[in-house]
Amino acid sequence: MGIAVIPLDPADQTAVDEAYRIGAAVEAADLPDFPPYCRRRFEGMVRHPMPGIAAHWALARLDGEPAGWLRLFLPQLDNTENASAELRVHPEYRRRGVGRALHEHGLRVLREAGRKRVVASVADNLPGAPERESPGPAFAAAVGAHPALADVRSRLDVTARDQRRLDALLADARAAAAGYRIVRWRQHTPEEYVADVAYLEGRMVTDAPTGDLQWEQEQIDADRIRGTERALDARGVRHYSVGAVHEASGRLVAWSMLSLAANTTWHAWQQSTIVDPEHRGHRLGRLAKIENLEHVLAYEPGLRAIDTYNAADNAHMIAINEQLGFRPVDGSTDWQLTL
Repeated sequence: MGIAVIPLDPADQTAVDEAYRIGAAVEAADLPDFPPYCRRRFEGMVRHPMPGIAAHWALARLDGEPAGWLRLFLPQLDNTENASAELRVHPEYRRRGVGRALHEHGLRVLREAGRKRVVASVADNLPGAPERESPGPAFAAAVGAHPALADVRSRLDVTARDQRRLDALLADARAAAAGYRIVRWRQHTPEEYVADVAYLEGRMVTDAPTGDLQWEQEQIDADRIRGTERALDARGVRHYSVGAVHEASGRLVAWSMLSLAANTTWHAWQQSTIVDPEHRGHRLGRLAKIENLEHVLAYEPGLRAIDTYNAADNAHMIAINEQLGFRPVDGSTDWQLTL
């Protein structure tokens, strides 16, 4: 029968279930320290893409058995020559041409859409760490992509955190942040801050190191923030935010967010942390991160671990994370392919 690749219909529950089981098997094999793959988050991604993004999913079968899937995200409001991809092959069906078939299917879709570049994040070894089997980098190189940005995944063991040190860092940050006040919220951004959050989110690509990635600043406004919140609701994501408000102007000028998947109480992701360039130098990033840790623990007492990704050359943010107790545990690389 060979390999057959067909678009995945979000309304086809059987196909969605098959794709979910593939993703769960891949994550259990390749990222065993992660929580179990979240079904609600996966189905939300399939059926509720982020605003401003067109999604294409494809499912591969090998001799009739579901063996792998491809996800393409095609930006519609910015980066209209770019796309991002995720390709997963069930561990039992690797090295049998499934990944190559999905890749070739994706190239046809991207060329028809007029895209010139595609980016995919691939798990990798940290420099100096023991080697492990990681098929992604070899596959990316074999299809002609090149490594564009190295990332580091760091983890905070919440149960072993040094609370005295955190209290001292927080006191120091509060002293440096005279003229700013902290605000907290869960889930949806308060209306008075949504435009400021949109501005800060839109700066993420320009302010964080991007290596050789050819990715332009994203066009984020209040409507897009609200659309993102609705998509996260559909995925069952619980998210917690802390912001710093500049008292003289009333603007929210720093923001940090933590999120938890619907199926876990012990694991969270440190998401966006960003400070308006005009307000840097007041330790607002550190202040927001520590305040948000206390914020989330008030609602998520079972939290034991927080993961975060940073560009490997983002020395400033990595240093802040290390002060809080984060330690490197894994690496990944963003590979970019020019079509």
